[in-house]
Amino acid sequence: MSEFAKIFIGIGFLLIFAGLLLLLFDKLPFFGKLPGDFEYRGSNIRVYFPFLSMLIVSLILTILLNIFFYFFRR
Repeated sequence: MSEFAKIFIGIGFLLIFAGLLLLLFDKLPFFGKLPGDFEYRGSNIRVYFPFLSMLIVSLILTILLNIFFYFFRR
């Protein structure tokens, strides 16, 4: 039962962290407009692919999850 409780605590921390990140993304004017974010505007279409922004988010989440799993391993 204690393993189940640890999982819920971990999910709670991840949700709090995700909420804080969502609040901070509004304050970052450069996020989503980095040089590696591709955008195509045609006459009737707009295609946006935030490649570099998602790469940075992936790197940060990988580091944070590795730290999290380091402390909560058996």
